[in-house]
Amino acid sequence: MSARGVILEIRPGTGGEEAMLFANDLLEMYLKFANRQNWPVKILDFQQTSLGGIKEAIIEISDSASFNYLRWEAGVHRVQRIPKTEKSGRVHTSTATVAVLPKVSNIELNINPADLKIDTYRASGAGGQYVNKTESAVRITHRPSGVAVACQSERSQASNREKAMEILRAKLANSIRNQQKREITNERRSQIGTAERSEKIRTYNFPQNRITDHRVKKSWRNLEHILNGHLEVIIKEFLKDNGGIKK
Repeated sequence: MSARGVILEIRPGTGGEEAMLFANDLLEMYLKFANRQNWPVKILDFQQTSLGGIKEAIIEISDSASFNYLRWEAGVHRVQRIPKTEKSGRVHTSTATVAVLPKVSNIELNINPADLKIDTYRASGAGGQYVNKTESAVRITHRPSGVAVACQSERSQASNREKAMEILRAKLANSIRNQQKREITNERRSQIGTAERSEKIRTYNFPQNRITDHRVKKSWRNLEHILNGHLEVIIKEFLKDNGGIKK
């Protein structure tokens, strides 16, 4: 299933209120970057603190290019700065986590007729002699998954078969969605780890006006400019083999 966009989940890590404020800074950075790319954005969840930080933010970006650009943002982001709540002027180190999950396309089921075992039998229950004497009831078993469904509510075998197929499709689609949820949960866990400072992928050092990505071992100045949505200067390092950022 190809990605039709991306779901970004941003949460504070270690660092208390300062981590929540930093998580909000990251959210603003991604929203501004998406706006500069003209990507449709929808905020799915947003829980703000009284000081302007966030406990959690989940946004949906509906553009086929967004996952390829933002997938590199997944992980633990570390910030080093003097918090607004710090009276002694001491630099604190906090973290926030970013999970980047592909938004999959609608489920398309292609059921192979050879994978189906179809049985007919006499319906039971209300319906009189017609129901009891005619094998109108249908049971369909999907061999690969073991899912079996039955229908006997209609008077004709053809109608029951059609309804049984509808039920089967719904059950198989639900099974696929549940599998997707498990995969997304596992992907999220692998991306953000325990949110400890040592698991950082990037450091935002405010006193030195520097952002360092520890994966490509490269730093950039003008931190505020990047946080203002000009993230492409970093992302292009990961897209060099794909022609870079395309406007």
